[in-house]
Amino acid sequence: MTPKTFKRIFVANRGEIAVRIIRACEKLGLETVAAVSSADTDSMAARMATQSVCIGPASAAESYLRSETLVTAARATGCDAIHPGYGFLSERAGFARMCAEAGLIFIGPSPEAIEQMGDKVSALKIAKEAGVPLVPGSGGLTRTAQEVKRVADAIGFPVLLKASAGGGGRGMRVIRSATEIDGAMRTAVQEAERAFGDGSVYVEKYVGRARHVEIQVLADTHGNVVHLGERDCSVQRRHQKLIEESPSPVVDPALRDRLGSAAVALARRVSYRGAGTVEFIVDEDSSDFYFLEMNTRIQVEHPVTEMVTGVDLVAEQIRIAAGHPLSITQDELRISGHSIECRINAENPDKDFAPSPGRITRWEPPTGAGIRLDTHCHEGAMISPYYDSMIAKLIVHAPDRASAIDRMICALEEFRIEGVDTTMSISRTILNDPAFRDRGVTTRWLEEEFLLPA
Repeated sequence: MTPKTFKRIFVANRGEIAVRIIRACEKLGLETVAAVSSADTDSMAARMATQSVCIGPASAAESYLRSETLVTAARATGCDAIHPGYGFLSERAGFARMCAEAGLIFIGPSPEAIEQMGDKVSALKIAKEAGVPLVPGSGGLTRTAQEVKRVADAIGFPVLLKASAGGGGRGMRVIRSATEIDGAMRTAVQEAERAFGDGSVYVEKYVGRARHVEIQVLADTHGNVVHLGERDCSVQRRHQKLIEESPSPVVDPALRDRLGSAAVALARRVSYRGAGTVEFIVDEDSSDFYFLEMNTRIQVEHPVTEMVTGVDLVAEQIRIAAGHPLSITQDELRISGHSIECRINAENPDKDFAPSPGRITRWEPPTGAGIRLDTHCHEGAMISPYYDSMIAKLIVHAPDRASAIDRMICALEEFRIEGVDTTMSISRTILNDPAFRDRGVTTRWLEEEFLLPA
C-alpha cells in the first residue's frame, strides 16, 4: 500500500477518547473535525478540534450511532479518514464498508476482520486454526438445554454460557449443576437478544481462578505484526473492568512470549491491520491460558501499554491507516517500569454503582511526575445521563509495581471532584487491599471478597 497523506480526520466518537484522538492528530500535524451531539456542542472535544459538527440529538441512537449521518458529515467537512474510537460504531463492519464506499479511510481493521473476530464462534474457529489454545467447550452454538447438558457432562461442571454476538458480561451465565441449565439458558438467550439482537449462545469450561490478561498487537499493511506486552484487567465488577495494569504481576517473560506469539499468530491469520487486543483467560493455578476474544479497536485501557512501552498507539493507528509501516519492531520493544489505570466513573459505589449524572462543581486533578489523566471533563462540565458514566482515566507510571500502587493511591487522594459521585473510593480500597498488593487478584475477587453483587 502506497502511503497516503492525511490532512483532516473525522472523530466519530465523544468523551475522553475523542479528546485522546484529537491530541494524537495534533501531534501528527493533522486537522480534526469532532462529531458532537446536541448535548456535546460545548464539550472539550468540540473546543479542541479544528471544527465541530452537530450530528443529531443527545440520544446516541440518533447521533453517534447513525452511520450515514457520520459519513455524510465527514465528507461535507473535507475529511480524509474517520477514527471511530471505541464503543459506538468502532466494531461495526457495515460502518467500515460505508466509509470505504464513500472514499474515506476507516482507521481500523478491514470489515472482514471485524466480522471474523466479532462473532465469538467464528473467532474461536479461527483461533483454533491459528494454534491458539482454547477453553474446552461446545466448539459451536448450543441451541437447546439438552445440548448444554451434553457438553457439561463431557467437560464437567461448572460451565460458562456465553453470547456469541456480544461481550461485557451480557448474555453470560455460570452454570454449576444440571438443575441450573434451563433457567440460565432462558435468561442468557433473552439478555443476548435484547443487547445484541442475536440470542445465539455457546458453552465453555468455567475457569474458577481466572486472570484476565490481554495482549496489545499492532499490524501494518506491509506484513509487520508486533505485540506490546500484556495488560492485566482482572479487577472487574459484572465483567466490567475497574483497574488495569501493565505488566501483569503473574506473567513472567516465558509466559509473555507464549501469549504474544499466540496473539500475533491470530492477527496474521485474519490479515489484521491497525491496533487490536487479544484477550485471554490465564489459569492462576497452572499458568495455562485460553483465548477469550479479540477486540478490533483501541481499548479503554491502552494508556498503561503506552506508559510502559513509550509507543503512542493512537498515532500508530493513524499512521498504519495511511499506509506507513510500524515505527517499532518486536526486537526494539522494551517494557519499562509499571503502570496502573483506574477508571473513574460518575457512579455511587454505595448504591450498587448507580449512575450519578450532574454538573461538576469542583475539579482539581492530581499533578506530578508519573501521573497522566485522560479526560473530557473540567469544572463546570455537565455529566449527561445519555452516555457511559466514565468521566476520566487516571494513569500512573513508576519503576516497579509497589511504587505504582503507592503513586496511584496518592493521586486518588489528591483528586478532588464534587457535584457528582465517583468510584474513586472503591479504587482506593482495592489498591490498599493486601491481596491486590501481593500479586493482584482473580476476576471473581470483588464479588467474593467485597460481596458485590455478581
